[in-house]
Amino acid sequence: MRLWHQDLIQQLPRQQLLGQHREIAALRGNGWGRKHATVNYVFAHSPYKLFQFHCIVLREMEKRGYHPDQKWYDPLYRGQHCPAYKQLNPVALTTPIYPEHDQRYKHVCLTNLQNKGIFLNLP
Repeated sequence: MRLWHQDLIQQLPRQQLLGQHREIAALRGNGWGRKHATVNYVFAHSPYKLFQFHCIVLREMEKRGYHPDQKWYDPLYRGQHCPAYKQLNPVALTTPIYPEHDQRYKHVCLTNLQNKGIFLNLP
């Protein structure tokens, strides 16, 4: 399980983009707080940040012609098998959304993709 660096979302191949949506959906749902080495940093922040990150992925999916469930655009929604939040305080949108997504993390993500035979053209 991994959140790709947000600068890479627009260039991810179909499989990685759709996989990112599934992983975020799992994290927003019953996976919230379940330890996993690659995404533990997410739990140090408000779940609202994960919602913000998910919106980037959802918009990219729509741009490519996919039709994600519009319920995911509700920050309180946590999936079909998890009760919605009763309240979730909004947090300011930062760039990057997660401070852990720095240049070093971007390099780690790019290397991970290259090891899968995926080479992105970045500016």
